[in-house]
Amino acid sequence: MLLSPTQSRQLLKHAFEHQYAILAINADSHAAVTDCLEAARLADAPVIIETSLWQIKGHSYGFGDPILGVARYLADLMVLANSERYQHIPVIYHTDHIKGPETIGILQAAIQGIEVGLHGQNLKLCASTISLDASDMSEEQNIGHMLQLCQLAEAAGVDVTLEMESAVDDRITPADETERLIGAVEAKYPGKIALWAPGVGTQHGFTSEDGYSGFQTKTIENNVRLLQQLTGRNIGIALHGSTGLSAEKLSAAAKCGVTKVNWSSESLYLRSMAAKEYYLGNVDKLERKHPDWKNTVMDNGVSRFVSERYVPKVVERMKLLGGEGMASKF
Repeated sequence: MLLSPTQSRQLLKHAFEHQYAILAINADSHAAVTDCLEAARLADAPVIIETSLWQIKGHSYGFGDPILGVARYLADLMVLANSERYQHIPVIYHTDHIKGPETIGILQAAIQGIEVGLHGQNLKLCASTISLDASDMSEEQNIGHMLQLCQLAEAAGVDVTLEMESAVDDRITPADETERLIGAVEAKYPGKIALWAPGVGTQHGFTSEDGYSGFQTKTIENNVRLLQQLTGRNIGIALHGSTGLSAEKLSAAAKCGVTKVNWSSESLYLRSMAAKEYYLGNVDKLERKHPDWKNTVMDNGVSRFVSERYVPKVVERMKLLGGEGMASKF
């Protein structure tokens, strides 16, 4: 079931209290979304499906128009997540890595809802949780953007659930920076932040040669403790840059306060390598005179092949983060 902002906050609280993390997957195609939900069904685990600017503007969704991309993505995900096969799986749709001059317009639409009509009936599609890319922002800009998002939600009479981040790559966010960022938003709009994404010594992409030796669970614990002091409640940590962390570190992070683990680079790599294997193994069948040409070149052929190799890896990661069985418990 596709969750509302309020339901999403409840799920993130459930993850914190039960010491597991929800896998947040950047899925950039309809086939990838299907595979992620299928993995969640097999693991009986909640899942976060998230999109960055390059996905919602990409060929499969917005074709250059990011708001159209959000609408198409949400419509597809809503139909799938609310179907009989997946309606028992809690599904969050999250905006991730939205940056640049289009940021506020895109996120306003995602928060307030994008109206779609069919046969005279209108439906508003909105995101479950919201974040923006703060990597190129000053602290003042970051705070200003987050407050503006809260104002837009308030003006529309809708709820909003936020993930706030600092510049997360290759550093440890200082405590005083956390105090300024979280404190400023919490002072005006208490309760809206449900995730904090600080720098914890990791980095996006295939960048680690040593498994991020500087990453320590103590950093997570310190952040959780500081957030509790600042807000009076438990707020989970969103871990960016999880590719390259060992299984042991990921599992330990989920048990000490990480409630969302972003997964993009390795996910894309697994899917692309499976597609490469498929096409290289079927070169002769790609010729139109081959009797099995049509079955080979149709999307179902490569999509099924990729899915058979990808889905077990997603299930494995969900189990590693402690999410197995938590969909039913939630």
